[in-house]
Amino acid sequence: MGVYDLKFGKEKMEIDIPDENLLGVLKSREVPSAATEEEAIRKALANPIGSPRIDEKMKPGEKVCIVVCDLTRAWQHPSLYLPILVDEVKKGGVRDEDIFFLVGTGTHRSHTPEEHKLLLGEKLYGRYKVCDHESRTAEMKDFGKTSYGTPVKINKIAADADHVILTGGIVYHFMSGWGGGRKAVLPGISSYETVMANHAFALNPPPGKGRNLVCRGGNVEGNLIHLDMTEAAEKLAPSFLLNVVMNRESKIGWAVAGDWKKAHEAGRDLVDSIDAIPIPRLADLVVASACGYPKDINFYQATKALFNAQDATRPGGAIVLMASCVEGYGNEEMQMMLQKFKNSDEREVELRREFTIAKYVGYCTGQDAERFDFHFVTDMAPHLLEGTGIKISRTLDEALEKVYAVHGKALKTWLMPQGANTLPKLNS
Repeated sequence: MGVYDLKFGKEKMEIDIPDENLLGVLKSREVPSAATEEEAIRKALANPIGSPRIDEKMKPGEKVCIVVCDLTRAWQHPSLYLPILVDEVKKGGVRDEDIFFLVGTGTHRSHTPEEHKLLLGEKLYGRYKVCDHESRTAEMKDFGKTSYGTPVKINKIAADADHVILTGGIVYHFMSGWGGGRKAVLPGISSYETVMANHAFALNPPPGKGRNLVCRGGNVEGNLIHLDMTEAAEKLAPSFLLNVVMNRESKIGWAVAGDWKKAHEAGRDLVDSIDAIPIPRLADLVVASACGYPKDINFYQATKALFNAQDATRPGGAIVLMASCVEGYGNEEMQMMLQKFKNSDEREVELRREFTIAKYVGYCTGQDAERFDFHFVTDMAPHLLEGTGIKISRTLDEALEKVYAVHGKALKTWLMPQGANTLPKLNS
């Protein structure tokens, strides 16, 4: 009998799994990272992939637009890496007044001055121009269409610059495969029309056919969202990329820099070397922690662990997701999709009427409750999930009793203590 601790909010819960039932514990590999965050950034900039150093690409008098993440991705620590990046740009002779920051909000809200200061940091804020991308109202440059039919309209501030530098972080993304790279352009600084057309590839074209499962975390092969994003970014032709990868202490452990496509590809391989865990078979039961606070602060964030866990679970099998969710759903559109509509067919109709990522998260969560026996260990009020097909428990033991009552106790089980980070990949 093995006893394991799984994080739940700011506490832990124990689970006992008989050795004969435990397939294994899926968690990220321990890969050496840089001694400091600054070291990781400087090493990447000094060793660009598929590109000269950034200062060698700059000339005096040229205008440089640096695309930065919005507040929802401040965990990337942009205030740390942006000053280092700017210093390298200025080595090429670029003046302060020719450097400006464009916050890639995508379709998210605008920022306050205090939030801009948080993103840029004390060293840069007030010294350089910074503005938010406005997907519905900003002046755009029309780049025509991708081969997939998506109209490409990109913020004119970036389009008119001599150089566009993309920044961000690389993590698994449940639709486009990975974050970072081309996502700084689409959705980051693209028009609302462009974003919606691209994200629509998450659904199969014929109404009623549901999700396009090729558009999933850790996959770019045939992933239309990724391929379409890449074509859109190619039209803008960014000059350089700097992307970071976080370690298990939520600090910058690694970074990649250089050609925006080649460096991002190297970053994807790096993330895979840490967080992609091959598995020989799917389990009858997967027990996944969303990694505790703050990653389980709300249901919206906790779905990252759910979507990873489903990749290790057989059809009709059981998933037990552990997430405290002290802030409840954390997203009104996700909550609306789960509470207002009775099943995936109804949710799909709403999603096709007006696609948003938050609605898609709600749609996928509801679909998982139909595809699997989905149990949720949470502090959320039970009435918030009535009618969703999601079964609430207050403790892990309570959830397991419910699972065993239906499926029996001889369940082949994967444990995922780092469910929000670890991506199981079934051996072909």
